[in-house]
Amino acid sequence: MGKHSETKEKEIKKKKKHIGRKIFLLILIICIFAGVKFAKKVNELEGNWLAALLGHDEETLKNLDTLQILIMGESTGMSDTIIACSYNPKTQKASMLSIPRDTYVTNGNYKYSAQNKINYLYSGGETPEKTVEAVNEITGLDIKYYILVDTEALRKLVDLIGGVEFDVPTNMNYDDYGQDLHIHLQKGYQKLNGDQAEQVVRFRHNNDGSSYPYEYGNEDYGRMKTQRNLIIAVAKQTIKLKNITEIKNMINIMKEDVKTNIDFNLLIDYIPYAINMSLDTIQTAQLPGNSDQKYGGWFFFHDEEETLKVVDELFNEKLEPEESTEGTNNVAE
Repeated sequence: MGKHSETKEKEIKKKKKHIGRKIFLLILIICIFAGVKFAKKVNELEGNWLAALLGHDEETLKNLDTLQILIMGESTGMSDTIIACSYNPKTQKASMLSIPRDTYVTNGNYKYSAQNKINYLYSGGETPEKTVEAVNEITGLDIKYYILVDTEALRKLVDLIGGVEFDVPTNMNYDDYGQDLHIHLQKGYQKLNGDQAEQVVRFRHNNDGSSYPYEYGNEDYGRMKTQRNLIIAVAKQTIKLKNITEIKNMINIMKEDVKTNIDFNLLIDYIPYAINMSLDTIQTAQLPGNSDQKYGGWFFFHDEEETLKVVDELFNEKLEPEESTEGTNNVAE
């Protein structure tokens, strides 16, 4: 009786072991099949594993339009940063155009008052659509999306990605006790944390009245240039492979501290292609024009003719002539 029981137990163990091997082989076959399928998709997407991971195929990129967004940065209820941005995932072309905060705009019956400055339209983030409309009117663009970023979001993002390497263009020493704003940074290449990144984007001039070097761009001109450069530096750090794992936390920051009318799912579709873009090729400029004083206030008046030229160069992509085919004439080479 004991031997029979022992034999039966051995047979059961053998059967379980056999079933276990079958299950393991089945799982292995499924993994190999899935791996081959994934590798094939990565190959079809020219090595873009992240796009493949998100379930993209060759049609996904074809259906992505050029993305145009107006980025606005907030401090003390006003928008001191206004940048029209564009990204084409098909051509990998990206552009940034800074709009001076004092740019003159028509606004009801007001004439040469604070209400005629474009950053007034921002109204503490309550009416971003008005700013988008004004930028479209000035530039001739058709921007539909906006992103409002306050300084809290910038600080969180920079700290999340482990700081950002940045070449601070000048010594910065400024204190505004009313805003509890204190900017103290030395010129030169260095790693900035979130608080220091905020200091950089908000700097205009020092306590003694000095500002950026003339050749760099004085006061607001210098600040706009620095803001564009810092955005690019943050983007470079953000898309590094080690930070891709932080996408979920980045999205949480956007949900908590960023106001936007763009669907996050749409934005995510662009990420696999944006990380392959060379950020050194981004074209940047600021709205052409001049500052002038009217009725005791300073305004920036954009040059309409020069604006059209700059916008055309930055945002209107020139179509390459199609390659000649048999039976057709080749256009100028």
